[in-house]
Amino acid sequence: MPAPAKIQRAILSVTDKTGLVDFARKLTAMGVELISTGGTAKLLRDSGVAVKDISDLTGFPEMLDGRVKTLHPKVHGGVLYRRDNPAHRSAVAEHGIAPIDMVVVNLYAFEKTAAKPGVGFEELIENIDIGGPSMIRSAAKNFHDVAVVTSPSDYASIADELARSEGGLSLATKWRLAQKAFATTAAYDSAIASTLERVPADSFQVSAQAEVFPPTLRFTFHKTLDLRYGENPHQKAAMYSDGSGVGVANARQLQGKELSYNNIVDLQAAWDLAQEFDEPVCAIIKHTNPCGTATGKTLAEAYKRALECDPVSAFGGVIGVNRPIDAEAAEEMHKLFLEVIAAPGFDEAAKAKLVSKKNLRLVEVIPANQKWAFKNVSGGLLVQDADVRPLQDADLKVVTRRPPTPEETRALLFGWKVCKHVKSNAIVYARDGQTVGVGAGQMSRVDAAKIGAMKAQLPLKGTVAASDAFFPFPDGVEEIAKAGATAIIQPGGSQRDPEVIEAADRLGLAMLFTGVRHFRH
Repeated sequence: MPAPAKIQRAILSVTDKTGLVDFARKLTAMGVELISTGGTAKLLRDSGVAVKDISDLTGFPEMLDGRVKTLHPKVHGGVLYRRDNPAHRSAVAEHGIAPIDMVVVNLYAFEKTAAKPGVGFEELIENIDIGGPSMIRSAAKNFHDVAVVTSPSDYASIADELARSEGGLSLATKWRLAQKAFATTAAYDSAIASTLERVPADSFQVSAQAEVFPPTLRFTFHKTLDLRYGENPHQKAAMYSDGSGVGVANARQLQGKELSYNNIVDLQAAWDLAQEFDEPVCAIIKHTNPCGTATGKTLAEAYKRALECDPVSAFGGVIGVNRPIDAEAAEEMHKLFLEVIAAPGFDEAAKAKLVSKKNLRLVEVIPANQKWAFKNVSGGLLVQDADVRPLQDADLKVVTRRPPTPEETRALLFGWKVCKHVKSNAIVYARDGQTVGVGAGQMSRVDAAKIGAMKAQLPLKGTVAASDAFFPFPDGVEEIAKAGATAIIQPGGSQRDPEVIEAADRLGLAMLFTGVRHFRH
């Protein structure tokens, strides 16, 4: 196989200038002639790197406030011509077009501009890059002869390969770079299209319009992890990231076996529940349902109280907390077989304690705001707002003769937060800051009430109950009272609400309506 052709001339024109000067110096040291534009050329000159202006190549000045710089035959001809095509070689020779062997380009920060509060339409339009995507696509199309570099993360490996190969890059490397380049321009165009769809023609006013679903949904995710298998061993699976650096898909695993599909699903459930609380909290998840959740003055206390709810189910569970794990919490968690602990961080003492559990996955997560929730359906996709609506004081309505006591109210609000994260139909028995019994995923609400009571390991007398949706009949209230609970929080809205309220009054229960339902399918 012949040696890769030496790269002799490169165009550099970037918005993100991270690592550029060092990369340019390495190119210059290998005899590569550098051509550049605008601010990129100024940076290189100010850093002592020899560079020619694009106008020296084209014989035409940059104009129209920089809108026209690289849109010229001497640029695109030099990039696009096939070196193995005699007619192409003859054409570029006739017109004095010099070959360009490398294109180093990244694009105007359109998404960053679009995210600015109060951004104007003109600023948005001016941040649509034209020459950059054109050069990227030209170079990627002619990848046999031209290397296209769109990410600073590739500078080091490219410089290393050039040094090893006497100034050339392999076809495999150029193809990998071309694939990445086309993905880059696809994502860029998708971001532009999605943003401009929100701009009405009658005003040209840029609006976030977060409540509006766009006519077309465009997604760009990159694979971060090949998983051993999916939900079951006969299913293949992978995880993809949105590139934001936040949330579960971008979490940092500190130790343990590789994460499985089910680990990640449970990790998300544990993390979401933990984020409902301001005070220290621990959520223990099994098969996406909380088998124990509790608050405490410390994480260690919260964990011990959560574990008391259902220690049998907690075995092999996934934990989510909303504080960094400290030594005291790690000491307690170390005593139980767990699959994953998800936390905002782990202090050094906690890591030293848990390192002996070699298979235990420790995962650091940066919180992310979830805008939408998705569900696959055959032939399409269901999209809805994420269920992140907090309960307000104004939502609460006492509907029974007896109002809840302050202690009952605290327990009801705690149970309500947990119940939101339990599969429907859901009934959660709780005390102030601690779940006592969880009835999850039942086909009838009365069965959820029965199973939640049946699962309880702690005394049910004096607990309260939370229901994710209304009671269609009084029988669920009757089961809750039979279990020993003294108050109920539920959305209300049933045709039989008067009968349900009458049953609560008859049994001496207090009842709060929220007007908010939390189905979870």
